[in-house]
Amino acid sequence: MDKDDALFRYVLRLGDNALVLGQRLSELVTQAPELEEELANANFALDYIGQARLFYSYAGELEGGGRSEDDFAFLRDGNKFRNLLLVEQPNGHFGDVTVRQFLFESFYALQLEALTRCSAPRVAEIAVRAVKEIHYHLRHVSQWLVRLGDGTAESHSRVQRSLDDQWRFTGELFAVDEVDEAFEREWNGPRLAELEFRWNDKMDVALQEATLVRPAAQWMDGGGRRGRHTEHFGYLIAEMQFLQRAYPGARW
Repeated sequence: MDKDDALFRYVLRLGDNALVLGQRLSELVTQAPELEEELANANFALDYIGQARLFYSYAGELEGGGRSEDDFAFLRDGNKFRNLLLVEQPNGHFGDVTVRQFLFESFYALQLEALTRCSAPRVAEIAVRAVKEIHYHLRHVSQWLVRLGDGTAESHSRVQRSLDDQWRFTGELFAVDEVDEAFEREWNGPRLAELEFRWNDKMDVALQEATLVRPAAQWMDGGGRRGRHTEHFGYLIAEMQFLQRAYPGARW
């Protein structure tokens, strides 16, 4: 894999993670437990969609094939997406959403911080902007994790089950492949082993504060970055791409 190919693939992955999670959060509009949370989720979804647009626009320039951000979002089949499995998991109840966001955004904040120091100027510029948004997201969701985990017996048990159910997707966050290796080597990209060490420390502190038990070591699911997704992804992408597929070339 050459330097330019590694950059393109890495940027596309970042865009896919942002788009898919933005789509998931947009599904929560009108379903939040309180008005303040309703507005927060809608804004978080918009943050992710905005990040996806920046990454996709840059990916199109790198590819040089004339594809736009809309082409990447709406005209690719499911097996062409390279997002992490964690971000495509269904919303479920509010505890499920809280845990998914906390697990991913704890990682994503570290990843973006590292990307602000990479030698790919456009990626670093996007990361500088995005990391500010994600730090706010993470502060917000961390408060909810404590509120639910250290709340009633019912909220505690439900959010613990959410953590147990979704933990198997966290291994993929740090699974190094040829794209990660090439981006680290050629563009001073994140060192996932270092991020994992820091992420684990943050997990221990946060889970203790929320009175939650860290799940035991277990088999980890993966494959999203190779285009192998869970059964939930097909429904997500069908809804997300419906308008463009039904009315090709449609514009507002």
